[in-house]
Amino acid sequence: MAVDDQPMTFEQSVQAAIELDAPLNERLAVIAAAVRRLNPGFADAVDRLVARLEQQEAGAMAPAPGDIMPAFLLPDDEGRLVGLGDILLRGPAVITFQRGHWCPYCRLNAIGIVEAQQEIAALGGQVVAIMPERRRFAKAMKAAVGADFPFLTDMDNGYALSLNLAIWIGTEMERLMGVAYDLPNYQGNASWFLPIPATFVVDTNGVITDRFVDPDYRRRMDIDDLVAALRRAR
Repeated sequence: MAVDDQPMTFEQSVQAAIELDAPLNERLAVIAAAVRRLNPGFADAVDRLVARLEQQEAGAMAPAPGDIMPAFLLPDDEGRLVGLGDILLRGPAVITFQRGHWCPYCRLNAIGIVEAQQEIAALGGQVVAIMPERRRFAKAMKAAVGADFPFLTDMDNGYALSLNLAIWIGTEMERLMGVAYDLPNYQGNASWFLPIPATFVVDTNGVITDRFVDPDYRRRMDIDDLVAALRRAR
């Protein structure tokens, strides 16, 4: 087999997804396909996790369009406290929950938002990413994707729990993920809870105008939909 015909490694597949000129969910599907090709047992376990979460209607009780977005006060990647009210003084906001710096889907999701930063800024939009990780990992994520917007630390998933977004990944996924990812170190606890990677668009009155909540972390709000939602929230 020629060198050029060798199957791509996982990191090469992630880089291919990052470089692909396509909607976000098509790029995310490249990563999901690579996982299934390289580690079908893990992909099957993810399918079982998603099926369990869907059966339990995980995320269904999260705040919905028309609701007031609950306030938060969380430290950013520099240790400064950031409040929702202060953000909304500057314009409508995108509040996006990410699982962690280690998650390639989250990395690509954040990159997609970064690619639209100029368009978002032209609409007066603000972006905040929320992660259940200690500050140094949130800071690493921000640097890795080249973001100008803050990455806030939601220790112990406290804010995500208040929004009915935090889920336990289960013993099977804990065992499989623990081989590669040290979540207890990243999060500062051994709970193995993660947020559903939801996105909320909030107008300057604090009202949610659009949301994307899907227990399948392999899917996210497409960037064109996010920008259109911000335009409606102005």
